[in-house]
Amino acid sequence: MKTGVLFIHGFTGGTYEVQPLVTFVKSHTDWLVEVPTLPGHGVTLDLRHMSAESWMMEAEQAIQRLRRKVDRVIVVGFSMGGLIAMYLTMRYPVDKLVLLSAAAKYISPRILLKDLQTVLTESVMKRYKPTMFAHLFQYKLTNTPLRATFEFLRIVKMVEPYYGQIKVPACIVQGEKDPIVPFSTAAHLYENLGSSTKRLITSPFAKHHICYSDDCDDWFEEVLQFMQPDEATVIG
Repeated sequence: MKTGVLFIHGFTGGTYEVQPLVTFVKSHTDWLVEVPTLPGHGVTLDLRHMSAESWMMEAEQAIQRLRRKVDRVIVVGFSMGGLIAMYLTMRYPVDKLVLLSAAAKYISPRILLKDLQTVLTESVMKRYKPTMFAHLFQYKLTNTPLRATFEFLRIVKMVEPYYGQIKVPACIVQGEKDPIVPFSTAAHLYENLGSSTKRLITSPFAKHHICYSDDCDDWFEEVLQFMQPDEATVIG
């Protein structure tokens, strides 16, 4: 049985947001990994004419590509990507769902534009050169139009009424020190998702960019264990 994992990054972000977990999965498995960049996103932002539909369509195309190559698909979504991941589980046969700092609730759209500051922490610098991210914060502040933020909020509203219809096994990972997505969001999702198999993992150290938390290697192991096929898994 061949496994594929689709990783979806967050609003105004890029594949770097999930790269540590991508690297971990690739180094511990022979699974096929797909990590698309949503339209207008990446190291250089161009969100002026982007819409919620364009981001969701890109994710749909990615899962369609992956499904042609594998027998089972796991979807991992970070922040806004978590909402898109939930959307995909309602439209395609998905084996497992992993939600990282999923933005089902948020403190303020304005604060979302400043969340890249979390990337510039010591824990990130252990893995990457400071120059790699130095210019991204300014890009976020100057290249994120208000319209794009409203498109993000549209995704929140589109997915929210359907939590109970999500039945696939779900793993929710949330940092206790997340300044963007309230810690209570994890419990909210855990209680409202319709999945009969659910796991909640919390990190006492993690901020919003949870894949860069000091304890990420510990919960990476838990997530990978959850991703493994088991008898509770239903394959469509």
